[in-house]
Amino acid sequence: MANIHSQKKRILRAERERLENRRYTSTIKTYFRRLETAVAGGDDAQADADHRVLVQTIDKAVKRGALHRNTGARKKSRAARVRVGGPAA
Repeated sequence: MANIHSQKKRILRAERERLENRRYTSTIKTYFRRLETAVAGGDDAQADADHRVLVQTIDKAVKRGALHRNTGARKKSRAARVRVGGPAA
């Protein structure tokens, strides 16, 4: 445990930021699974809605720094392939 006051604050801040990043990544995984389920079930309207929310969430995570921009681009590309009905990477 740190003895310096500013380091104690930094540890608390890092924990808050880590949890925020995990919320983004968890949400992205959840929407990707929902997208795959909707496409497999043939529900086009639901797949469109899930894809839209997924792409928005990925963009926010990249802007926020929770994901690297190349990782975000890769995830959006895979989501688009799933949406079209191609191989699910």
